[in-house]
Parts: sequence; structure tokens; C-alpha cells
Amino acid sequence: MTDDEPRARFLALLREHQKIVLKVASVYARGAQDRNDLAQEIAVQLWRSFPRYDPERRFSTWMYRVALNVGISFARRERARDGRFEPLADPGDVAADSDEPDERLKQLHAVIAGLAELDRALIVLYLEERPHSEIAAILGISETNVATKLGRLKQRLRGRMT
Repeated sequence: MTDDEPRARFLALLREHQKIVLKVASVYARGAQDRNDLAQEIAVQLWRSFPRYDPERRFSTWMYRVALNVGISFARRERARDGRFEPLADPGDVAADSDEPDERLKQLHAVIAGLAELDRALIVLYLEERPHSEIAAILGISETNVATKLGRLKQRLRGRMT
């Protein structure tokens, strides 16, 4: 295998699944510049971790796990640097990126931005319609724990959205 083969394979997989990187960056970073920085940081970490990727497993599952870990670390660094908690996404920015200017969508993004890092990861994967088994693999928790946490999280979100 030449040196260019892993790089070409990685770039093809990254292009195929780039929405994962963009979605995680939009959930864990505020403002366009921070989202771009985080997306770039995720891509770098994916490349560094690529030699440890097991091709027997789904790439998207592995990619989510790496991307979410980088996103969570980014959010924690930002919060520590700020010395206080601030929502990580401006709901106006997120909604402006989508084709739906729906007020409820803006409200949902604002509520998600205020969640703890793990809860944010859980809800993003749920909204991506990932099966509980895949969410469990990505987050390193049991399927039962996924179901329990999702049930509680959906209940909290319903309460905040009404």
C-alpha cells in the first residue's frame, strides 16, 4: 500500500460523511468562525485517529464517536476559558443555516444548546435517527442506558418547548 492510499481512502470517507462533522460542529460551537474551527479540529483528529479505525465496523459510527469527543472537549475548553456557561450556538445562526425559519426550530436549537455535553450528543444522534445500538457504541454506554437517558431527555425537552 502506498502512502497515498490511506489518505485517498480517508478523504473519500470524510467527503461521504461530512455532514456528521458539520452537524457536530454546529451543536458544540457558537458562531460561524467557531464552527469552522471546530469542524477543522474534528477533521484533523479524524485523520490522526484513522490508523486505528477498524474497517470491519461502520465508518459513520466511528466518525461520530471521534467527532463528539472532539466537540465535547471543545465545548469544555470554551466554557472554562469563558469562566461561565453560555449557550454554545446562537439559535439564529443555526436556523439561518437551514432552510426552515420556523420559530419552534429556533427554540429547539436554543434548548439543545443549553444541554450538558453528553445530553447534546445523545439528542443529536437521536435526531439523526440512529438506532439505540449505534448510539450506545458511539457514546460508550449500554443500550438500556441510551433508552433511559433518551426517555428522560425527551421529557425535559417537551417541558422546555411548551
